[in-house]
Amino acid sequence: MGRIVQKFGGSSVADAASIKRVARRIARTRGEGHDVIIVISAMGDTTDELMDLALKVSPHPKSRELDMLLTTGERQSAALLAMALSDLGVEAVSYTGSQAG
Repeated sequence: MGRIVQKFGGSSVADAASIKRVARRIARTRGEGHDVIIVISAMGDTTDELMDLALKVSPHPKSRELDMLLTTGERQSAALLAMALSDLGVEAVSYTGSQAG
């Protein structure tokens, strides 16, 4: 079949149950014979919470450091989703943007 790209925003992966639900959806798509690429956001309000924390620490954070901080939310989501997919028997590896190439 074809390659499908699926994007899941923060509210769709807000907690463990939601991540498992997303994993089942991805597993179904994979089971239909498609290659699947997933783009995932940070869980729930993680990005907003990290931004608030950053601004409490530094009112004018450097862009590079802010980028480093904010990507931790997506990294968490990606790793947790890969774990949930693995439990469903779907081979999955999480990548950052730079790792994906």
